[in-house]
Formats: sequence, structure tokens, C-alpha cells
Amino acid sequence: MQAWLRSLLSPPRVWLVVGALCAIAVAGWWLLQPRSPSVDVSERAARQGRAPVQPTKVEVELTESQAAAFRVGPIGRADFELVRQAVGNIDFNQNMLVQVFTPYQGRIVATFGRPGDRVRRGQVLFTVDSPDLLQAENTLISAAGVAILQARTLKRVTENLRSGGGAQKDVDQATSDQQAAEGALHTARDAVRIFGKTDEEIDRIIANRQADPILIVRSPIDGVITQSVGAPGLLVQPGNAPAPSTVADTSLMWMIANPVEADSADLRVGQPVKVRVAALPGREFDGQIVVVGASVDMQTRRIGVRSEISNPDGLLRAGMFATFTIKVGDTRDAVAVPDAAVVREGDGTMTLWVTTDRRHFEKRTVKIGLRQKGFTEILEGATPGELIATEGAVFLSNKLLISPAG
Repeated sequence: MQAWLRSLLSPPRVWLVVGALCAIAVAGWWLLQPRSPSVDVSERAARQGRAPVQPTKVEVELTESQAAAFRVGPIGRADFELVRQAVGNIDFNQNMLVQVFTPYQGRIVATFGRPGDRVRRGQVLFTVDSPDLLQAENTLISAAGVAILQARTLKRVTENLRSGGGAQKDVDQATSDQQAAEGALHTARDAVRIFGKTDEEIDRIIANRQADPILIVRSPIDGVITQSVGAPGLLVQPGNAPAPSTVADTSLMWMIANPVEADSADLRVGQPVKVRVAALPGREFDGQIVVVGASVDMQTRRIGVRSEISNPDGLLRAGMFATFTIKVGDTRDAVAVPDAAVVREGDGTMTLWVTTDRRHFEKRTVKIGLRQKGFTEILEGATPGELIATEGAVFLSNKLLISPAG
């Protein structure tokens, strides 16, 4: 044991042990020091007085035949409107849609019109055999008969009084009875009129002394039949869904949209809107916002917006998918390129292909803004007048054509 200790403490080995301990101490001190933020290569080069490292250029050279397949043009300027967009659906204007019920119970006798047919106000939609109408008309016929009888009685007792063969009390009684009969007749006429009968039809019933139990149900508005579920023999009652017929005025439709929460501050009731539907490409419809939702959907983070859209030609139909565009600011003039000139790369960046001789193209990363009417706003990375590939730019990004250049 003592021999081993003496050998360990011999001068050569002592220095080896001391050196190892010093190395461990230095390494520990270095690891415990705070780290300064990382500095990119360009910044470090600038601090050291050297030129920063430039990003690698991506260029492509085309042959004459290849260049002929591309269209080149200068970067220009265009007007861009500050707008907000949202998608939604066309719907009937619920304030101008009427479910037509029978006012009294009965069985449908006949229906007139099919879904899609245009009807006018007062046009017959369906007829009903109504026991209530039959009873009201029988009461009318009886009241008319009593009124006629009381009028004759009053005339007779009045003539008797004039000839000295009657008494005044008989005239007074007959007058009272005649007035009561006239009142009952007016009430009976009103009761039948409630069923939709006209004065001419009521007079005909009284004259012919024949009841007509057929109740005619008419359209209350001008519009289009959107639903017709009534069939002959079907028992219908007032207010029992579904309504035998539904009529909608389609001259003014609704668009129900759901903009994102972030756009809510830009939306106001009364703002004009432009609406496009997928079924009618190239066609725009004018309207205005009538309702902006008071709350945000907790699941989708969107708000409900309802607009009234003019539909004079009846081309808009309920359920159509639509896009809502609203102008929320002034038009601005900005650097612009055709949409086809902008290429979205795999990493999400947007690029243009810039050229000076129409044969050599350099890829340029840009920052884009609005896209409207076939043009894309360029916020950073390009200036008006520079030549770019305006058509076919996406093919220049094909890896088979690209040759990196230092």
C-alpha cells in the first residue's frame, strides 16, 4: 500500500493528475457561462468588417424554343379595393315568405299550381270543402229570409194604420222586428265574408237560396310557389304544419354569410355588398347588409351577417352557395402583377421570375397583398417596370429546369 502511494505521488504522475483536474475545472467553468444570442452569418461578418454572405441565387436559362412558351411583361400598377369577403348561402326573404293555411277545417277539393309556378295576389291556390262555411251560409240564407218577411210585415201594418184598421203599437213592434232582422242579416253576411266570399257571391247565395261549401284559399302576395303539399281529400286545419302551400316573393332574397371574428369591426348595417354565386359565373348582384350578429359563435369564431339581395330576374335560388364582398375602405393604387405570374413555393413563399433579356430568369421572393380582378398586389420585392414571366411562371419552378448558380 505504501509502495503504491509512493509511486502515485512520484513527480511525473503528480503533474498528470494536476493537469487532468485543471482541464475538468476549465470545462465546467465554460459550460456554466451564459450564452449570448445567436448571430447569423451575415451579421457576424458585418461586425468583423467583412462583406455579408449573399443568399444563393436561383436562375434558369431557356433556349429560344423554350422561351417562346412563356409570356413576358413589365410589372405595373393597379387599383385595389379594401374589401372583406365571406361565404354563405342564398335563402328566401323570410319577411316575404308566406305559409298559406286554410282558415277553417275541411278537406281539400283541388289544388292549383306547382312548386316553381309564379302566382299573383288573389290567385286561387287550393279549395276546401268546409263544414263551417256551409253552416255560415245556411245562417245567411235564414237571416235573409227573416229580413224579407219582417220587411213585408212592417209594410202591411203600416198600410193598416193609414187605413184606420191597425194600431200604432203593431207598427212599432214590426219596426223593431224588422231592424233586428236587418242586423242579423248584416252579421250573417260578415260571417260569410270572413271565409273569403265576395259581396257578389254572397248576393248570389241569397238570391239562389243555395249554400256553397267550397272555401277558396287565395295567394296573399305576388310570388313563386315554393312548396305545395296539399292533395285532394287531405284533411287540413288552421295552423297545422305543413302548410298546404307556401308562396315567396323572390324579388328580394337573403344572403346568410359568416365572416370571421376579425372582420366584425368593419361591418355595418346599410353597407352595400356585392354577391357572386357559383352557378352564375361572372354575374354580380347588388345588396346591402340588414343584420350584423350581436354575438360570435364560440365554436367557429364567426359572426352571422344577413344581407338583402336584389333579384329582379329571379336567377337567385334558395340554397345557392354564394360569396359576399363588401368594401370597407378607399381604393388604393399599388404595384401589381397578373395572378399567373406569382408562384407559391413548397415552403409557402411567393416568388416571381424576373428577367432582363427574356432568356435568363431569376427567382425573386416577394410579399403579396390583395388579389382582385386577376391581379396580385406586390408589397415588397419588386418594382414597376421590371420584366417578369406573366404566364407559365409555374413551369420555371420545375426542378428539372432549375440550375443553381453561385
